[in-house]
Amino acid sequence: MKRSAILVLITVFLTSCGRQNEKLEMGKLVEQFVYQSLAFSPSAATAAGYHSHNGIPLDQLLDDMSEQSFAEQRQFYMATKEELHKIPQDSADPEADADGMIIRNLVELSLLELNEIKSYKHNPTIYVEMIGNALFNLHALESAPKEKRFQSMIARLEKTPTVLEQAKANLTDSPEIWNQVARQENDGNIDLIDQELRKQCPLELRGRYDKAAGTALDSLKAFQTFLEKDLSKKPSDWRLGADKYAKKFLYTMVVDTSASGALTEAETKFKQVKQEMEFLSRDVQGDVRKKLDLISRKQSSVNRYFDDARADLDGARRFVKESDLVALPGRDNLKVIETPEFMRGIYAVGGFNAAPALEPASGAFYWLTPIPKDWPKERIASKLREYNIYGLKLLTLHEAMPGHYVQAEYANSMEPQWRRLLRSVYGNGPYVEGWAVYITEQMLDAGYLNKSPELRMTFLKQQLRMIANTILDIRLHTLGMSDQEAMKLMMEGAFQEEEEARAKLQRAKLSSCQLPTYYLGYREWKNLRQRSLRINPGQSLATFHKRALSEGAVPMTELTKLMESTTNVKLPK
Repeated sequence: MKRSAILVLITVFLTSCGRQNEKLEMGKLVEQFVYQSLAFSPSAATAAGYHSHNGIPLDQLLDDMSEQSFAEQRQFYMATKEELHKIPQDSADPEADADGMIIRNLVELSLLELNEIKSYKHNPTIYVEMIGNALFNLHALESAPKEKRFQSMIARLEKTPTVLEQAKANLTDSPEIWNQVARQENDGNIDLIDQELRKQCPLELRGRYDKAAGTALDSLKAFQTFLEKDLSKKPSDWRLGADKYAKKFLYTMVVDTSASGALTEAETKFKQVKQEMEFLSRDVQGDVRKKLDLISRKQSSVNRYFDDARADLDGARRFVKESDLVALPGRDNLKVIETPEFMRGIYAVGGFNAAPALEPASGAFYWLTPIPKDWPKERIASKLREYNIYGLKLLTLHEAMPGHYVQAEYANSMEPQWRRLLRSVYGNGPYVEGWAVYITEQMLDAGYLNKSPELRMTFLKQQLRMIANTILDIRLHTLGMSDQEAMKLMMEGAFQEEEEARAKLQRAKLSSCQLPTYYLGYREWKNLRQRSLRINPGQSLATFHKRALSEGAVPMTELTKLMESTTNVKLPK
């Protein structure tokens, strides 16, 4: 196949890089890689604050989901892989080595996706969520005057029919659960375009908006019919399978254990945490479920849910400042908002959306998924029992303060910008998720909420859920675990409410190799802290956290090397 002009330029550029010294060589390679890979996905580029590539206005484009585009991406990743082979993995510059490790794994993961997994042929949610994010981020992130952003939205709306035709041509089959979630999220896109964005559109652009929105809405509705009437007749299995899972696990985690090893470790840890919970339930004869039931009676309500989360955020921020646990970033750009409807398939409870890496002063969002008032009473009650006042506090610590928000703000302060982009946009999952779990535990150890035993017990329940996430993901995708076995593990084994368990099962079917990042990352953060203390017993938590967070989301193996490079002392095993 004929190579595109841009790929020819990339190859020439990369070849020229090979003639320079190793540090400059890797830096130039990373810089070129980051910006070109973002240009392949204009929706992701907008989210990162990258608005123009070689004079091309990315905010006015949607991702090209054609076979030609996928072929160009394959060529780009292969060209990058070839150049990476020419650069030593262990140089005299640990920062360059860390960058190289991220790119090497990202390239392998991208090629695995494009050549073997091929989600674009089976998963309709990737099209729906791409369109939703492309529009929502222009709306929510005030990166330009409102009129200019709506001009870009109109341009993207005009291109929506083309993307959906590409989706129809690409999708050969789909697991029904993916199809079902795509339909739900597609309804969210329709509502976003027809209601929220239309209301916010400047009057002088209303005519152009209405015209573009009308065409886009017709295409979205036609796509909905395609999903319901055509794709639903071509079901397939959502399980990734042992071979592909093992490869994806390796490139995603970048830890010193395999998927099978992680499963064995998690199942052992699962039993240990349950024993700890039994000990803390000794006042009710070791009955963990009874203890958790008593705790769950202290609840929020459907009407107070968001207000309580905001109050928890304020309280957590005050405690972090007072405890000297971790130095907070200077920016105050975090907002608590409802999870966008087109993302609620995967974020049934909540989530975090970082500020753009290139525009860190823009909004960062703590997403909280509202509890629908029209749900059956028992379903509402199940959700409120799971996210009682203690569960909601822990959610806020994890997603916002001092969890994902603080980590992302540190990452968004890195220089140079290309390294910031690499370690923010393409950061290591176990680093990111592990930090949020680890620092939540540090908050409790430091005395948050007056060392509440109810909060500690709820945290252990969530630790059990975290470990169960690893077991679920591996067993579901590689060992044929049934829905019934999964629900039993979560509800009977990990004491989860049915509403929580069903949402997690859906999430496990929608994704792969994401749920284990929590436990494996937490394990690595705990281990790193303990090893650091052995050579520097007097080191404060604030000092350790600032040093580790300042590197951005590098693989944990590389973070260890970077920490060692500061002291010139090997951290003990």
